[in-house]
Amino acid sequence: MKKLVGFSLALALLLSACNRDKKRVIAVIPKGNAHLFWQSVHAGAVAASRETGIDIIWDGPASETDYTGQLKVVDAMINRRVDAIALAPIDSKAMVGVVERAAAEGIPVIIFDSGIATDKFVAQVATDNYHAGEMGAERLAKLLGGKGKVAMLANMPGSASTVARESGFEDFTKKNYPAIQIVDKQFGNAEVASSLTKAENILTGHPDLDGIFASNESSSMGFAQALRDRKSKIKMVGFDWTPSLLDDIRNGVIDSLVVQNPFKMGQEAMRLAVDKLDGKPFVKMNAIAPKLIDRDNLDTPEVQAQVNPDLKKYLP
Repeated sequence: MKKLVGFSLALALLLSACNRDKKRVIAVIPKGNAHLFWQSVHAGAVAASRETGIDIIWDGPASETDYTGQLKVVDAMINRRVDAIALAPIDSKAMVGVVERAAAEGIPVIIFDSGIATDKFVAQVATDNYHAGEMGAERLAKLLGGKGKVAMLANMPGSASTVARESGFEDFTKKNYPAIQIVDKQFGNAEVASSLTKAENILTGHPDLDGIFASNESSSMGFAQALRDRKSKIKMVGFDWTPSLLDDIRNGVIDSLVVQNPFKMGQEAMRLAVDKLDGKPFVKMNAIAPKLIDRDNLDTPEVQAQVNPDLKKYLP
């Protein structure tokens, strides 16, 4: 009997030690992988994982329109019993079921970048997207002297983050600049090639267009390409950045970009997950302020630090 008790105690101690030594794992699931934005989020998440000693699994669909693929990734992470999930929902409604399933099974979910139509998540971190749209509207209105015809190249229906930007742009324009007409709105569906096609449609359909607002990285790249091809002088305010878009600012193809801080977003999503796992206090809803960049501030140290994160330091 004494030997049996001793063996049981030794086994319990061994299991306890194994549990203490087991590294916690957080799954970070973006909307896609192709855009520089998501690479910067990935780098921020890796930076936070190094700070906290927690492993991450980065996995997401190839396309930002593939919500079915994203559903499968989230399901796989739940089945794998990761310690927490950080998710950027492709669609605010389509992802509700898996988020609620994770919550029911005791896996905390942090929402980042885009909102979701359920309250079963632990915390959220995202750009203040509605205000970002207002910033774009105010900038374009000033460029046009408060009057003219403008169009919007939107991202895709159902994406909460870009829908908020587009609503902010539309509401601010209609409320404050009644002499500005929004004459067209088309969706690029998160692809540069599709955005370029839609940009050409807008420019052909509205030869007297004065300005354009593009609401995400791919739509900005597509419309900028159309302006370059036509050597057009239409005033453009875009969203997010890539090296080519920054060059377009320098070369005067586009006026300005409203930008996010995806590196910080990735860091904060991870930190919120860790705080939840560690039982520390945290704020449920967290907003990151957007910034407007143009030729005047593009090369300042503050802006350069944001638009040129050292991705090689964090990503293989």
